[in-house]
Amino acid sequence: MPNIRSAKKRVKVNKTKAAANKARKSELKTMIKKAELACANNDANKEAAVRAAIKRVDQACAKNLLHKNNAARKKSHLAKLLNA
Repeated sequence: MPNIRSAKKRVKVNKTKAAANKARKSELKTMIKKAELACANNDANKEAAVRAAIKRVDQACAKNLLHKNNAARKKSHLAKLLNA
């Protein structure tokens, strides 16, 4: 455990941010799985599910949870599933 006050604060802040990032990333994965499942089952709402997942990917990229190329690859994969 750190002794310096600023280092103690960094530990707290890092813990909080790590928890927030984990939650965001988990939600992103859930949205992508829902979109993939909707496309696989050819649901009526598959376009809305894919659109929501792509929006979530863009938000994750903006928050630096995903690299921009990783985000582009995920979006391309979702679009390909939707159009297939």
